[in-house]
Amino acid sequence: MTPLARIQENLRHLRLHRIQNLLENSLEEASRNNLSYTDFLDQMLSQEVAAKMEKNVSMRTTMARFPFVKTLESFDFAFQPSIDKKKIKELASCRFIANGENIILLGPPGVGKTHLAVALGLKAVSEGYRTYFTQATPLVASLTKAYAENRFEEKLKLYCQSKLLIIDEIGYIPIDRHGAHLFFQLISRRYEKGALILTSNRSFSQWNEIFGDSVIATAILDRILHHSTTVNIKGNSYRLKEKVKAGLIQQPPPNEEPS
Repeated sequence: MTPLARIQENLRHLRLHRIQNLLENSLEEASRNNLSYTDFLDQMLSQEVAAKMEKNVSMRTTMARFPFVKTLESFDFAFQPSIDKKKIKELASCRFIANGENIILLGPPGVGKTHLAVALGLKAVSEGYRTYFTQATPLVASLTKAYAENRFEEKLKLYCQSKLLIIDEIGYIPIDRHGAHLFFQLISRRYEKGALILTSNRSFSQWNEIFGDSVIATAILDRILHHSTTVNIKGNSYRLKEKVKAGLIQQPPPNEEPS
């Protein structure tokens, strides 16, 4: 076996697949450019690390179960001037996750709450944080089913595994009292341990209507808001934007932020 073949075999055993695939061309290039052994090794290892990081990010993105992939860079801040762009960029540093803090995105339908939640979730994934996305209704249904099957503790542990849990669309469908109690237990379990991003079209004063019990709603809000940043979005729906441009409908009046 030639030295090159032996190196390729060793790279295969070590699962250094990027180096294995690039080795021959890289050796030729290094020879042409008179690269030192140190520079060559540094170059190859850097490419291998980059490939593994890219693979890990892709895997964590899939595990997060985002409904779509949209970034902060694609968010139209000019269309929603009520949003403090600097604040969102600060949140994108993901320090809130390390501190076990929460983000609440409030606003009427279509103003970009889910887009921002997913975009911040993607930033979290790129920083190495395990992230999970769910909507409020299926989340409560999942907790309720697990409770009925005596698997509630197991399900709680599952939802607490991620450093960042994103719960979308709180308030679009009311939650019954039993579901509200189960939701409270999840929030309580993650309190000061795991970060949350929540989106809602209802103001905090209306959350007693969402959960059907002012006591439970107050207890949930108490834990969510203790260490949190609230982003109120007022403006028009992105979904109507293109129809307005096409002249299909008139420009609607600006939505007011929840209060």
